Amino acid sequence: MIVYLIIFLILSTAPVIWLNYVFHKNDQILINMPFTGLEFGKLILKDYGLTEVKIEKSLSVDHYDLLEKKVKVTQDRLSKKSLTAISIVCHEIGHAIQHKEKYKALEQRTSLVRNTAWISQIGSSILLIGIPTILATGYYPLIKVCLLLALLSLLIGIIVHLITLEVELDASFNKALPILIEKVPPEYHDSCKSILRAAAFTYVIGVVRNFVSLRFIWLMLSRVR
Repeated sequence: MIVYLIIFLILSTAPVIWLNYVFHKNDQILINMPFTGLEFGKLILKDYGLTEVKIEKSLSVDHYDLLEKKVKVTQDRLSKKSLTAISIVCHEIGHAIQHKEKYKALEQRTSLVRNTAWISQIGSSILLIGIPTILATGYYPLIKVCLLLALLSLLIGIIVHLITLEVELDASFNKALPILIEKVPPEYHDSCKSILRAAAFTYVIGVVRNFVSLRFIWLMLSRVR
């Protein structure tokens, strides 16, 4: 059990450290950069005729809201003239382009998340509250049911993350990268690619966590009689 927890911690933290390193490394203000993240985003939306899509400050993480048709990016990125700022904004607009083009994987992910959200919520609750409560009260017959529900939740999570990874890679390299190559000087292209790669592989962290958790739950399930 301890070994799985150690592996889980390492595989969970290492990608986050790499992600933050890439973003921070390329987040320096460039004096010769002609636009902020917000200005660059508005330029792209105009070029692609995405007049119904708005850009606004995000209070949490950078993302594209399909329902509201809004690109939501942190204030720091919107106001900064850096490669990280324009690349992240461009990546999120890549999702808006996917939405306009009815990109199948994006629609599949949205539908799957909407239809299975309740299962994921139950699975998370079981892992955080259900199993510890059962162990504390000694009502062990329910453990197997709880573990099976948690297992189902993790499997759905893995499927969602794998579909999401396809969506993110497309947004980064098929949508955002050609735009950046066209509008950003060649000496910055490699840095932009690194940022887009980091933005896309954010969801690899979720896949890794779910796989390790899945193995952990399966090990617990195999020991329950």
